[in-house]
Amino acid sequence: MQKITPFLWFDGNAEAAAEFYVSIFKHSKIVSLTRYPEAGQAVHGQLPGTVMTVTFELEGQSFTALNGGPIFAFNQAVSFVVDCADQDEIDYYWSRLGEGSNAQAQQYGWLKDRYGLWWQIVPRKLAELLADPIADKRNRVMQAILQMKKIDIAGLQRAFETE
Repeated sequence: MQKITPFLWFDGNAEAAAEFYVSIFKHSKIVSLTRYPEAGQAVHGQLPGTVMTVTFELEGQSFTALNGGPIFAFNQAVSFVVDCADQDEIDYYWSRLGEGSNAQAQQYGWLKDRYGLWWQIVPRKLAELLADPIADKRNRVMQAILQMKKIDIAGLQRAFETE
C-alpha cells in the first residue's frame, strides 16, 4: 500500500468517475467500494447503501473517491499531470478526458473533465525544450505554448528551432 493517496471529493458520482478514469488509463482497476451505513445518517446525510468511497488505481497510483456531497468542488489548485511520450498520447488523453458536456479546455494543456477534476496533458519533450541553455529558444517555446490549449509537440519544436 502506498503511504500517500489522493482523496477526491465528489457529489454523488464517485463510482461513475472512477469507472470513467479506469476506462481511460491502462493498468487501472476499481479496487473496492464501501457503502454508507444507517449509522450516522443525520451527520453524513446519505441514503444507507449508497456508495461512500471507491478505491481505484490508475497506472499503479491509488486514489480514493468519496461521495461527500456538494460542499466542496475541484479547482485548478490541484491537478494531475499526465506525462505523454508523443502526440498520439496527448491526443488520446485530451480527447478521452475531455469527453462530456461539462469538460473544458484551458491553455497550456490544462483540461477540466466532466466531473470537474483538472488534468495537465503534457509532453515529456516540453521539459527538455524549456531546459535548453539558450534563453531565446526557451522564450519562443513559452510564447508558442501560451497560444495553445491542447499542446502540439510539432508546434513547440518549430518554435524552438525558428531563429
